[in-house]
Amino acid sequence: QFPAAKTYTDWRKLLEQKGIDGVMVTTPDHTHAPVTASAMRLGLHCYTQKPLTHSIHEARVLAGIAKETGVITQMGIQHHATKRLKIAVHALREDKVIGKVREVHAWTDRPGTYWKQGLDRPAPGGNPPATVHWDQWLGTAPERPWVDKTYHPFHWRGWWDFGTGVAGDMGCHILDPVVNALRLGPPTKVKAEGPPPHPESGPAWAEILYTFPGTELTTETVTVRWYEAGRQPDRALFQAPADWKGSQNGILFVGEKGNLFVGFPEMPELFPKVNFGDYQWADLPDTNHYQEWVTAVRESRQPSTPFAYAGPLTETVLLGNVAYRSAAEIEWDSEKLAVVNVPEANRFLRRTYRKGWEVPGLG
Repeated sequence: QFPAAKTYTDWRKLLEQKGIDGVMVTTPDHTHAPVTASAMRLGLHCYTQKPLTHSIHEARVLAGIAKETGVITQMGIQHHATKRLKIAVHALREDKVIGKVREVHAWTDRPGTYWKQGLDRPAPGGNPPATVHWDQWLGTAPERPWVDKTYHPFHWRGWWDFGTGVAGDMGCHILDPVVNALRLGPPTKVKAEGPPPHPESGPAWAEILYTFPGTELTTETVTVRWYEAGRQPDRALFQAPADWKGSQNGILFVGEKGNLFVGFPEMPELFPKVNFGDYQWADLPDTNHYQEWVTAVRESRQPSTPFAYAGPLTETVLLGNVAYRSAAEIEWDSEKLAVVNVPEANRFLRRTYRKGWEVPGLG
């Protein structure tokens, strides 16, 4: 479509070019932070895909650089701009339709058939195709040999050196309306269930329980339980009709007056239906999350998911991985950016960049 467009295999060379206004970062997770931080320090506006970063430390640093430079930023969680999430958030936050929320359940069918997890590192095999420049693809990650049909394309998500597992792939999408609707700050405790932690890749399945301080929209504390690999909360909890089909990816908010469900991609519903027969959903439109960023750049204002919002959201999501990999319930001090009860868990908050790929303040 754009035959005159320049192409690069090294993002550092791209950023040396003149005349760039903004950067869209859609690389594997492990290179989100180095590319984005380098671009922002050059005064370039950034749209970076979810999860914002590979590590919690990187998320905190990127939010700080965005604030310092004043560039226009947006994390790529396009569901945020959909009518279904907008009206669900409005119902919870503005109309308080189910009263104070005491617990939330959020689930996804991944990894499922999308990619495999819980894997040992394979033996080297094959050679990268001519279209893959393996050293540049590895970037900040530790060096390892190419293996056919194992890392690229897409399957990198399951390997800790490159991806952030199911939580990183879907957590920022599905937990976004939870954090947004309930105005949640950082969690104080996180614990995880699943197979024994594997040093190379994420779990075949996991359940993660977050405990948050309450807000004006919740009870004194509120829990959020995250389910992976097709696991879901007990069907009786929904109070839905017997013939209700449900969703493979969704959220259930449990409140004083009933429950609100919203799916990915199903529209929100209220249960039990007898409690909400007269409720009218707000009339809010679908919008384009990408175009919103472009418009915000032109109008010199921040869009709906700037790094000031996306950084803390990513931290929350990735804390689930920290708890899982630590095999412990962790107590989180957000101000100190530290796990305070399991010191050894702090090694999962940041990573070391490969020599030659260092970026100041990261790694």
